[in-house]
Amino acid sequence: MHYLEVKDLSFYYEDEPVLADVSYTVSPGEFVILTGENGAAKSTLIKASLGLLKPASGSVNLSKLNDKGLPLTIGYMPQQVASFNSGFPSTVFELVKSGRFVKNKWFKKLDQDDLEHVKKSLEAVGMWAYKDKRVGDLSGGQKQRIAIARMFASDPDFFVLDEPITGMDKESRNNFYKLMHHNAHIHNKAVLMVTHNSEDVLEYADKHIRLVRDEDSVWNCFNLECPDCSGGKL
Repeated sequence: MHYLEVKDLSFYYEDEPVLADVSYTVSPGEFVILTGENGAAKSTLIKASLGLLKPASGSVNLSKLNDKGLPLTIGYMPQQVASFNSGFPSTVFELVKSGRFVKNKWFKKLDQDDLEHVKKSLEAVGMWAYKDKRVGDLSGGQKQRIAIARMFASDPDFFVLDEPITGMDKESRNNFYKLMHHNAHIHNKAVLMVTHNSEDVLEYADKHIRLVRDEDSVWNCFNLECPDCSGGKL
């Protein structure tokens, strides 16, 4: 099954076409990366794929169910999500813990399993030692990592990440790639990640989708270049 199936999607900003006839799929168990030069409308494609923008033509089918037949949960992390100011009052642990409340626990006390999941999420991004720090006192890269940890804490079926490695050093990036590969292959999650560091991540990705300029068009259009969008490491 596919969690996301996009077919012949085109998108315009006013009268200017920026995406033309894009087709791709993302399935459970896949770590998919989306790359392209600056201005290649990668974020626009993600938003149109999630129904946040309406395409001019084509179709988007986002599954309602996960591979277990339960309602599909999506963890979407847009660009610059970690823009907490210095006055942000929450601690790191409190912020990441709030990710567990999406699991129908808004009016329930979190149990030990929930708290253990929060701990593992912080450990996964190397931020457990900062659990008692105020979020507003962290660096940009650290804020990015706890935003990712909060998403892990919510345990979605489908991760959609737009430039999540901003501010990370090489070691942190590689650890993150390994983590997403693990989530896809061991826990059967679907992962769609926009990145500009394609060389670093290629050994971990199952599929590489690249938006490229359409040389035959006078417009600033981008089409899909994907040698094997049916799956398998590229």
